[in-house]
Amino acid sequence: MGLISDVLTFLFGGGRNVVRETAEVFRENTENGAERGLALQQQAMVQFGGEFEAPNKGAFDRFMDGLNRLPRPAMALGTLGLFVAAMVDPLWFAARMQGIALVPEPLWWLLGVIVSFYFGARHQAKVQDLQREITATMQRTPQVLENLQALKAMRSDAVGAANPGTDAALAEKAGRPDANPALEDWRRKRMA
Repeated sequence: MGLISDVLTFLFGGGRNVVRETAEVFRENTENGAERGLALQQQAMVQFGGEFEAPNKGAFDRFMDGLNRLPRPAMALGTLGLFVAAMVDPLWFAARMQGIALVPEPLWWLLGVIVSFYFGARHQAKVQDLQREITATMQRTPQVLENLQALKAMRSDAVGAANPGTDAALAEKAGRPDANPALEDWRRKRMA
């Protein structure tokens, strides 16, 4: 009994745990690692919060901070608004795009430089591609208007939409009701 007691005292006695200490050489103690991770995260949050503290910010500083956050959302929402306008009123949109087509190329270059500076690392070729795409879109406008007129003529709520015209077979078929098994079944059950 004394030998086992001596071995256990050697391994676990005296406030030491040789097994744990040996295992920690090969694998991190999870509890200690979690404590270190928590301390690191708390310090990062304190630092992150300190960056956004502005004890002496006046109304002008807050206004300018808000103003600096506007261009990106304004451009994104404006672009989405143009898509909606193109679908809702194509003629209005086409008229605006005709105005854009008249903007001289140096002004496009200037706009490209400003946007490039503000958003960073934009290339002037993108602005020129945009101008070419707008021009190509404007050239398609008459075809789009013709298509819209054709679609309008095809609407089922237009006067005469169901008119078969001079097709006698179609006129005869339109005068006969289609077979409806459910309706026939209902009528039979009602009569019985």
